[in-house]
Amino acid sequence: MASSSSSRTMRAVQYDRYGGGADGLKHVEVPIPSPKKGELLLRMEAASINRVDWNFQNGKARPVLPSKFPFIPVCELAGEVVELGAGVSGFSQGDKVIAVNFPGGGGLAEYAVVPASQAALRPAEVSAVEGACLPIAAFTALAALRTAGVGLDAGDGPPKNVLVTAASGGVGTFAVQLASLAGHHHVTATCGARNLDLVRSLGADEALDYGTPEGAALRGPSGRKHDAVVHCGEGFPWSAFEPALADAGGVVVDLTPRLASVAVAVLHWVFFSRKKLVPLIAAAKKEDMEALLGMVSQGKLQVVIDSRYPLSRAHEGWAKSMSGHATGKVVVDMGIADARE
Repeated sequence: MASSSSSRTMRAVQYDRYGGGADGLKHVEVPIPSPKKGELLLRMEAASINRVDWNFQNGKARPVLPSKFPFIPVCELAGEVVELGAGVSGFSQGDKVIAVNFPGGGGLAEYAVVPASQAALRPAEVSAVEGACLPIAAFTALAALRTAGVGLDAGDGPPKNVLVTAASGGVGTFAVQLASLAGHHHVTATCGARNLDLVRSLGADEALDYGTPEGAALRGPSGRKHDAVVHCGEGFPWSAFEPALADAGGVVVDLTPRLASVAVAVLHWVFFSRKKLVPLIAAAKKEDMEALLGMVSQGKLQVVIDSRYPLSRAHEGWAKSMSGHATGKVVVDMGIADARE
């Protein structure tokens, strides 16, 4: 594709102010962006919606992010390389890739630019929809388990009792599988009653309905206390976790830290607490994306898809993600026949 891409237009979905939810998204026609130095221009195949996307819209990072309005959201992408910016090597036109463009977004469009350093080649065995769920959601699960000290290979480190909260969500479904794959950890998962069988099928040894006393106490019938917790949910205070952690010490990795939880984490660090809360701060590297792609292509890691929407119905996917009731990932799939075309 020639470098005159900016003279052509594309369909996109954007918002121009904080707030508004799905109703705040606008379907527009805008110029196709041109890749700058170190960037790739992708013809979009799929984009996966994450909590961080609508948290930006809700103003959780204001006034820093989004950096300007209007803003085309969604940072977790899959597409085909159509143009390379200056200085890019390792990619060619026609390559199928997955990428993360955080915090720049751009995924809800027919084309998007991404940093080449944050892209990885997608093997044919992994679909675009599957691939679009890996750079943020699956990587977050991977990073959280690493942060909690959970060995992810057979025989890697001591066996641990691992708890995953909100285990049927986009990150939770990956965290359960990755912890289980090592083969020597005991995995407990909390979720809604309708998803108990799903999380068991993903490898959970114990699945707890969060609406029951056991689920609220974060302790299964085995009575095990947890060495590591991947906290994918929201709303649990530290006081709910502390009694469920191993007496010798346990780590809660909080994926959605608020000011109160950061304050708790600082206190634990200052006082060298054996039981501690740790906010997750991590960014995917190309080798992490390649490792996750490999697991999916080998059938070791399953991508649980809640629902797929064409670009013309991206606002519906946005609303589903915001509802908190998605089982697995919500994906905008540019390969679906679009009523607007």
